[in-house]
Amino acid sequence: MSEPKAPTPTPGDTYKGWLFKWTNYIKGYQRRWFVLSNGLLSYYRTQAEMGHTCRGTINLATANIAVEDSCNFVISNGGAQTYHLKASSEVERQRWITALELAKAKAVRMQAESDDSGDECSTSPPSAGQGLGARNSEVQSTLRTLGSKVEDLSTCNDLIAKHGSALQRSLSELEGVKLGGDTSDKIRQVTERATLFRITSNAMINACRDFLALAQAHSKRWQKALQAERDQRVRLEETLEQLAKQHNHLERAFRGATVLPASPSNPTADSKGSGPGKGDASDDDDNEFFDACEDVQEFITIPADPKYHRSGSNISGISSEIGMDDGTTSLDEQSLASNPESPQSQEVVPVRKRRTRIPDKPNYSLNLWSIMKNCIGKELSKIPMPVNFNEPISMLQRLSEDLEYSELLDRGAKCQSSLEQLCYVAAFTVSSYSTTVHRTGKPFNPLLGETFELDRLQESGYRSLCEQVSHHPPAAAHHVISERGWTLRQEITVASKFRGKYLSIMPLGSIHCIFDKSNNHYSWKKVTTTVHNIIVGKLWIDQSGEIDVINHRTGDRCHLKFAPYSYFSRDVARKVTGVVTDKDGKAHYVLSGTWDEKMECSRVMQSSRGGENGTEGRQKTVYQTLKARELWRKNPLPEGAENMYYFTQLALTLNEQEDGVAPTDSRRRPDQRLMEQGMWDEANAEKQRLEEKQRSVRREREREAVRLASTAEEAVIEDSITDSPLKTDDVEFSSDPSDSAFKTYTDETSSDLSLSSETLHGSHPPSYSMGGVDLLYGSPAKSAPQDNYTALWFEQVVDEATGEPTHIYKGGYWETKEQGTWENCPDIF
Repeated sequence: MSEPKAPTPTPGDTYKGWLFKWTNYIKGYQRRWFVLSNGLLSYYRTQAEMGHTCRGTINLATANIAVEDSCNFVISNGGAQTYHLKASSEVERQRWITALELAKAKAVRMQAESDDSGDECSTSPPSAGQGLGARNSEVQSTLRTLGSKVEDLSTCNDLIAKHGSALQRSLSELEGVKLGGDTSDKIRQVTERATLFRITSNAMINACRDFLALAQAHSKRWQKALQAERDQRVRLEETLEQLAKQHNHLERAFRGATVLPASPSNPTADSKGSGPGKGDASDDDDNEFFDACEDVQEFITIPADPKYHRSGSNISGISSEIGMDDGTTSLDEQSLASNPESPQSQEVVPVRKRRTRIPDKPNYSLNLWSIMKNCIGKELSKIPMPVNFNEPISMLQRLSEDLEYSELLDRGAKCQSSLEQLCYVAAFTVSSYSTTVHRTGKPFNPLLGETFELDRLQESGYRSLCEQVSHHPPAAAHHVISERGWTLRQEITVASKFRGKYLSIMPLGSIHCIFDKSNNHYSWKKVTTTVHNIIVGKLWIDQSGEIDVINHRTGDRCHLKFAPYSYFSRDVARKVTGVVTDKDGKAHYVLSGTWDEKMECSRVMQSSRGGENGTEGRQKTVYQTLKARELWRKNPLPEGAENMYYFTQLALTLNEQEDGVAPTDSRRRPDQRLMEQGMWDEANAEKQRLEEKQRSVRREREREAVRLASTAEEAVIEDSITDSPLKTDDVEFSSDPSDSAFKTYTDETSSDLSLSSETLHGSHPPSYSMGGVDLLYGSPAKSAPQDNYTALWFEQVVDEATGEPTHIYKGGYWETKEQGTWENCPDIF
């Protein structure tokens, strides 16, 4: 008989729906999508237009709402804006009229409050501190919200009285009309119902009035209690501050009086922290079940069987192993966070305050296509790119950003289990990509011989050194030594291709991490980075590929998969999954998360083949796991990071000027410094000067190499002609050029002694060899230093674990820095 009624929209809520709007005499009424929000009525042709195109908006604070008939109504602001609207039914029209009147009343009230906002702000009580000010602001906001709701009740009261009076008048007019008996009975029934409606509405209004009076009475009492709590909190904070000062004074006095060795106190601190840590972890494991993460293509995780969560005296050996595993983790985290007995903390040395801001990025426009259209298919390192596409940071500094979450390796160094340590190393590999999610700018290509040091002994306990060891292809060597028990080294060669729509960056080379205590040696490679929408649209970055983190001592392995982004995938974007297995292939941990947010670790209790078929017709592996444990979470970006190239807190400090660094340090690079200061035109000119200087130095180095090779070649030929008789493998030859034996020997010698014109004039470094032996370096020709350049702080060797040639730190940099003797450094800037 009657259609279901939608709830009447409350004040402040967004009300949406279809209405027919009068357009002109030709088209008449057209169906439009109307949205009522924050006192504004807007309309669109379709719902899809809400995100980009609004056809018109009228402010209800100054508008008049008039009803024409059962379905039509008019909204006008007294000016050029007048909307003639028609609803699909009378009920729908009444819903819109109610929503519009409520929104209008609220808009008028908010406009009046905004005029008096200055007086309201001046009457607010002063805050005792930042935390108390925030709480006070929250309370005031709550009170304002309650006051707004009270005003809404008052508005509803006025509307009910208005509509009730109109209804009563209409009924009175009907009673005066002379109609038939049946009609009179119907009118009498309607009148009785209207009277009941009026009585009920008055009762509701009276109840709301009583509630309002009661709420106002109680609010005064609550405000007094809240003020008392504020005063007590201020007193407690002052007392706590005094206690902290006294504690600090006593600690300094104790250190000045005597210095105790750290070794006896460390075990005590560990023993105190280990008990509660293990107990808490084991309780969580015994009482909670893990809800499995989302399925991936390689495996499925489900909660472990309850038999692995037994509690009490009859805990099995495997559950005690779980408790020990989780307890060790909690102990590691606790000792890292709260152990003040480290050697660094005994020395009262003020930690240097690093900068927290850089100049905001200027808004320079540039036609990207005019530069990139001639670069398709070329290697990125050979394209002359302006600084407009760069960020004020060097590739060496970007490489040092991998240490943003070095505390993961600190925790890994404290692990007793190599498998658990592998989880932390895997989380560290993923964390290095979290800084790239918004970083679409290109780092500066380092000059050959450029270095960058990152000394964080006081803050994080490590020292880092990077050096550009090759220019074509560009290669950088990196070495980190930590006082917390680990060493990290890597050599990264970047191969990049511009494909028109996107840019692919393929890092080549291996990363190695060695832990001092366990002698575990881990190595892995980086995945491919893709920059999308190079020509049209907003730039965005994706990471895709697979990583195998290998423990070369035990044979343990962690296989990580970075899922590429897909419009049609239902998985979480930027998803990373992984499995930690031992040398026999048995799974022990399952890793899951995203490379831009967090990584979690779950202990595997059982695994079996089952589940749905994979993409290749194989069955997935089903893992029964315990409760997930968070290994890593991304730190929030600094305030205003969108204006500072989305740099992290560590990245903001990398290019900060420091005294005592090498003359080749990236901080001294002039074009990079000018770009950071916002002078991009000067930076472009300085960048061209530095690149031309590097080319001229390289040409001079190649000419010197050619001169030495020519001298060596003449000496070898002269020796081969003058030495007579010649003897090779007990066969004697004469020095007569017509002799066949001599001719055979010299032909073979000439074929081994080669110097190609492509080598002299092309981009490849020259190689001067005879019989496979390099004439300049006295070593096999294939191992001659590329580009005829020898790194200053690194030397090239063959890695024992991977068998790949790599550059390792040969020492001397930090000693040279302490002495302040940089005579051996080249002049590259």
